[in-house]
Amino acid sequence: MKRFSFLILPLLCALSPLAKAQDFYDPYANPTTSQDTIKILPKEAVEHQHQAIDTIPSSDKYIKIVLYDDYTWEYIDEGHPIIDTSGFYEGWSSEMIHAFSGESLSSFPDSVDLLLVDSTHNYSAPYLAKVHSGFKFRGRRPHYGVDLPLSTGDTIRAAFDGIVRYSGRPKETGGYGNLIVIRHDNGLETYYGHLSEILVNVDDPVKAGECIGLGGSTGRSTGPHLHFETRYHGKPFDPQRVFDFENGVVRDSILTIHKHYFNIHSHYGQTDKESKSASGNVYYKVKKGDNLGKIAKRYGTTVNTLCRLNKIKSTSVLRVGQRLLVRKGTN
Repeated sequence: MKRFSFLILPLLCALSPLAKAQDFYDPYANPTTSQDTIKILPKEAVEHQHQAIDTIPSSDKYIKIVLYDDYTWEYIDEGHPIIDTSGFYEGWSSEMIHAFSGESLSSFPDSVDLLLVDSTHNYSAPYLAKVHSGFKFRGRRPHYGVDLPLSTGDTIRAAFDGIVRYSGRPKETGGYGNLIVIRHDNGLETYYGHLSEILVNVDDPVKAGECIGLGGSTGRSTGPHLHFETRYHGKPFDPQRVFDFENGVVRDSILTIHKHYFNIHSHYGQTDKESKSASGNVYYKVKKGDNLGKIAKRYGTTVNTLCRLNKIKSTSVLRVGQRLLVRKGTN
């Protein structure tokens, strides 16, 4: 009996490391114990003599667990989004598409500077393409963003570090289709519309360049494309003031937003003088053969709007040479 015990004891000792090794690969086993010291290394600082054989996710999507062929493992920090949350949640709503809905443009300063890029803040074009349709009126409907043609399923990336404020489906968003709205710590918000799939949730932090969804043609769309908007305090301005989409770069590290940018007739490529002029009151002198419907169509507005601006009725007779206000400015 003693000899049998002596034989069993070495056998159990030999099997013990093997059992631990098998437990190590158990996907339900916790690789840490109360005696372990967790060392989280930045990705670029990792140096290991053994070969990595697998990478598995942790509860934090920016920290991965790397497994090596010598049965060791390490946590690797791939870098978290850098977000200054002081004042970040002002006007926050996860139920409404547009934040600050009750804020008047008259309360805005003449200009505001937004830091886009520095040593700690990166960027990524949401999608690399030539702009197909820009920030302008299309018929009588204002188009408050840019359209970037793509193939359904193409990767859409977050433009800057931020937090998902809104995520909605076509039933809630109307023309936007599947929509993501991300708020960034400089107050800028970016919109990503017509997606085929949404891969993030409300309140998720996201890094610049992180895949947040897949391109598609949901909502009011004539074909696969990304509808991309930039807004500040809920007010839209031309996204081409921020990005050169064809080359995938920002125009500058600091964006100065002037009050007159928040006008559908103000767009990238204009001088400030031209932008201010486009954002001012616009008048039209009535010519022979004109009527309110014809004038409204020419300026992308409605007969009711012309009547309201000029305090006239739809049945009013127009006089040749009469001066009509067709668009009220923002400056």
